[in-house]
Amino acid sequence: MTWFWMLLAAIAGVAGIRYLVRLRAGRSAEAPPTIDDDAIRQILETGTLRRGEGLDMGEISRAEEDFWAESWDEPEEYPR
Repeated sequence: MTWFWMLLAAIAGVAGIRYLVRLRAGRSAEAPPTIDDDAIRQILETGTLRRGEGLDMGEISRAEEDFWAESWDEPEEYPR
C-alpha cells in the first residue's frame, strides 16, 4: 500500500512541474509593452494603452461575409 502513495505523490509532483513549465513558457511568449512618454500620454488621455496595430474591422467583416457566402454540403449519413 505504501507504493500506491509513493506513486500518487510522484504523479502529483510531475504534474506540478509541468504546470510551472507551461506557466513560464506562456509568460515569455508575450512581449511586455514599451512604456515611453508617448505611451504615458496615451494612458493619461484615453485610460488605455493600445498594443500593436489593433484589429482591422473591415478585413474581419469581409472574412466573415466570405465565410457565410460559402456553399455548404449536407453531411453524408452513414448506415449503422
